[in-house]
Amino acid sequence: MTVRTRFAPSPTGYLHVGGARTALFNWLFARSQGGTFVLRVEDTDEARNSDAARQAIFDGMNWLGLDWDEGPGVGGNCGPYFQSERQGIYDTWFEKLQGTGRAYEDGGAWRFRFERRLVTMLDLVCGEVTIDYREESNTPDMVIRRSDGSYVFHFVNVVDDLEMAITHVIRGEDHLMNTPKHLQLIEALGGVAPQYAHIPLILNSDGSKMSKRDAGAAVGDYPRQGFLAAAVVNFIALLGWSPKTDAEIFTIDDLVARFSLEAVNRAPARFDMEKCRWVNQQHLAKLSDVAFASQAEPFVREAGLPLPENFTAVAAAVREKVRLLGEVPDAVTFLLTDAIELDAEVIAKVRANAAAAGLLEKLALAFEGIGEWSGEAAKAALNEVAAAAAIKPGQLMFPMRAALTGRAHGPDLGDVLGLLGKGRSVARIAGFIQVLTRG
Repeated sequence: MTVRTRFAPSPTGYLHVGGARTALFNWLFARSQGGTFVLRVEDTDEARNSDAARQAIFDGMNWLGLDWDEGPGVGGNCGPYFQSERQGIYDTWFEKLQGTGRAYEDGGAWRFRFERRLVTMLDLVCGEVTIDYREESNTPDMVIRRSDGSYVFHFVNVVDDLEMAITHVIRGEDHLMNTPKHLQLIEALGGVAPQYAHIPLILNSDGSKMSKRDAGAAVGDYPRQGFLAAAVVNFIALLGWSPKTDAEIFTIDDLVARFSLEAVNRAPARFDMEKCRWVNQQHLAKLSDVAFASQAEPFVREAGLPLPENFTAVAAAVREKVRLLGEVPDAVTFLLTDAIELDAEVIAKVRANAAAAGLLEKLALAFEGIGEWSGEAAKAALNEVAAAAAIKPGQLMFPMRAALTGRAHGPDLGDVLGLLGKGRSVARIAGFIQVLTRG
């Protein structure tokens, strides 16, 4: 049996992280089994559908790298892949259902008559689930066709899965109670039911259900903030799935090799944006200097900062200090422009050391005397000034960092000195001394 999975979003809003996780699990399972991943668009709700939402779904999936084997823009043997274009198909299956005697008219609408019995299903994640359909007051016959001739979700969803020969339906746990309805409908239509796997819901870190308004919900926000697609895929894969190892950082190929439905957890997943940023930082750290600079460049340009010829080296200096590409402009500003902003708390901390200004003056003179400038040569000069003053080099490093960057923390000072060069380094120290002595 060739595995066939599907993702069936409704284009009524942006791609939610929960939907992206559903798409990812379907994609991973299909890829891990050498199967086919189908994208179909459930766009029968004309009042709520929009072209922008449809495009946001396509853009989000393309950014994440979740390519589909059949669907919009790709084609396939089971199209059309927009439900709005499948009315004739639904009409044919509806007539077939009418022939079974299980469909009946009720006030202009049409209902499907349930068999009044226990319905037991074996879910690949939730295990054995039984729903009692013997009491009609609790489980009334469901509407499958409205009085205006349009079909409801339950009917078209089942028909599409049968038509497209879907073998595995991997979807959110909120659909679990729909499955017995679908199984009865599939049986009445004479079809073979796919296997179902209902994955746990995603909750906020405080345990509340994640809504579309919560931070991290919109997939489209991630590239704008400077997340790598590989990192987001890594993070959302861990929302409800366990790799059965202590490792947490995986490439997409790693995930394909490891993924299984047996390893999907039953308990709800907790969304942690700090963890997502940490995962992104780990992926950034694995990039080469050239790749990191290339990814960071658009953010630096958007911030209006100049891009020097040595930008690759500039970006590399802060690569391990940022979690998001969107943080790079602020992290490199002091390297790209001399109009740096001095942190008031940093100035106050340096001023608390009465000897700081004098030590910085000696350091500037030592820097002036360096013939062939490099970060290492500058640090050696700093060590000599510290030794002459009978202090530890670390006591001079903070004032020097403050003078060069205006901040308490940042890249390695050797990198900073090497990138700024002798002239700019000496000028910044001189300017900082003036700030210290003014006040």
